[in-house]
Amino acid sequence: MSKRNRPRRGSLAYTPRKRAKKETPRISNFPGTGNKLLGFAGYKAGMTNVIAVDKRKKSPTSGMEIFIPVTIVETPPLVVSGIRAYCEGYNGKLTFKDAKTKKDIEALKKSAGQILDIRAVVETQPKITAFPKKKPDVMEIGIGGSVQEQLLLAENAIGTNVSVSEILAEGQLADITAVTKGKGFQGVIKRWGVRKQASKASQKRRHIGTGGAWHPRYKSWREPLPGQVGYHTRTEYNKAVLKIGKSGQDVTPNGGFLRYGPVRNDYVMLMGSVPGPAKRLVRFTNQRRPEKTAEFEVIHINTQSKQGN
Repeated sequence: MSKRNRPRRGSLAYTPRKRAKKETPRISNFPGTGNKLLGFAGYKAGMTNVIAVDKRKKSPTSGMEIFIPVTIVETPPLVVSGIRAYCEGYNGKLTFKDAKTKKDIEALKKSAGQILDIRAVVETQPKITAFPKKKPDVMEIGIGGSVQEQLLLAENAIGTNVSVSEILAEGQLADITAVTKGKGFQGVIKRWGVRKQASKASQKRRHIGTGGAWHPRYKSWREPLPGQVGYHTRTEYNKAVLKIGKSGQDVTPNGGFLRYGPVRNDYVMLMGSVPGPAKRLVRFTNQRRPEKTAEFEVIHINTQSKQGN
């Protein structure tokens, strides 16, 4: 029987695999149109499943009831605490000025000709959720429209709450950005899927066979090496928004979600899985790769206990 050859299974597309700098992912581009906030954020509660009617005309299951695994993201209202204006810099956008009051915005209007873009500075409200996090996550979210329209919206929005229903809609597709589960420092077998050495190998088994020639004496970046696994910032494109609800009791299973508890605020039901464990911050943006809308009608939500009883 011939030997099975499997040098590597992991993709090099995300090399180097380093830890994320922080759990609040940074987003540099906010696609979308309209004079409104172009993104939102929430906390991953957990997964359940639903029965939905497939209303896609060209689908093999068109008109049928299908089983769909879904992720529930709790989305308490965001507080707009200020804005940040950007001007043209030598290597791209450069921070021009921050404004936290309407008086600051009036002063900013006098320099509108130098402003290239304006983003809202928002804060989450984890204190009104079930898990014991008190410190809010602060982030920037893009604003659609011209600079004058952005200033007008920011002037009216500072100090107010923004709900998820004002930003997202049922049936649309959204891009999801979050930090994956962290698994620490791991070897090449778990990190890259390299085949173990034979049982008759003279030394260790869980390592690569050779690291290459002695000369030149350097490690190739293509070589599977041990290092960080997980806790990486990842974006998943075109996640279907199946439902946006006001009452978390509609989706909270008996006993609450594992390692999270009950959902007490607005929520977003997403088709499929989302990166990261429970309580992880999840950011929403408009789709970057245009596709059709998600045509599903949810008719039943599974709220059975996830405790294993």
